[in-house]
Amino acid sequence: MNRLAPLALLALAAILPLVGVYPLFLTKCLTFALFAMAFNLFTGYVGLLSIGHASFFGMGAYIAGYAAKAWGMPTPVALLAGIAVATALGAAFGAIAIRRRGIYFAMITLALAQMVYFFCSQAPFTGAEDGLQNIPRGTAFGLPLGDDLVFYYFVLALTVLAYLFIQTIIAKPFGETLQAIRDNEPRAISLGYDVRSYKLVAFTISAAIAGLAGSLKAFALGVATLPDVHWTQSGNVILMCLLGGMGTALGPIVGAIVVVLLENQLASLGVIRLGFVSIDFSTKAPIVIGIVFMLCVLLFRRGIVGEVIALFGKRGLAVETAPRHTS
Repeated sequence: MNRLAPLALLALAAILPLVGVYPLFLTKCLTFALFAMAFNLFTGYVGLLSIGHASFFGMGAYIAGYAAKAWGMPTPVALLAGIAVATALGAAFGAIAIRRRGIYFAMITLALAQMVYFFCSQAPFTGAEDGLQNIPRGTAFGLPLGDDLVFYYFVLALTVLAYLFIQTIIAKPFGETLQAIRDNEPRAISLGYDVRSYKLVAFTISAAIAGLAGSLKAFALGVATLPDVHWTQSGNVILMCLLGGMGTALGPIVGAIVVVLLENQLASLGVIRLGFVSIDFSTKAPIVIGIVFMLCVLLFRRGIVGEVIALFGKRGLAVETAPRHTS
């Protein structure tokens, strides 16, 4: 089950654009899935809630977009520039924030992220309210990224590599130590682990992957805007992970797809009349998604993937403990 599910999801992702699904929509799903995986790497496996990940996502978008548009950097180099800035920002934020835990950690990350937001709203290279527009995709390794289908498979390849990288980290002693810190930090400290260093490294890696996600999103849509770096974007990624299943491998991916799909479908509904009442779903999407999230938290506390894992786990346990009759 654990091996087949990712392979099935990958096969589905490879086939969907060939059967008529819009590649740009699928690319948007992938970029937010990547962002959710980055967030889950830290919050899901370390257990600290960050409300500042939008700053890494947004700055990655701005830096990569500006590097490609204004400096004429090749797309791979521009992506690396976005990742580098997000990594540096993550290391700086982490060095300050990991000294605290719980709500204090969350508030520090929020405060730092708001500083980045106000910087981006005033910096000349971001375009302020208009955003950084007309970002060229260019080419990468001879591939014409201006073609939506080619760019989709390019993003899919990077997303798969990021997924494998994260799962490798989690399976190694480093990842097991992160989960030990999440489950019982005082015990991890008593065993001699440098807890702060582990948290800082995890936070920095998470920021780097979030920067990659933001950079790819900027190239996909050709624009980087202030909402990318606003704290509400952090709220979106928290929603994605909780909806899909925090601390699971595929949960962030499933959650991101569900949220992006809901936003897209609700926006396409437009105004619907119910008797004397008119509801514009294109502007009420956050409310509907919030209701879905609330129902999920109340009914499926582990998230979609978490509940599926628990269901199969119970079935497996029932099979193992079932009495065997011998003749």
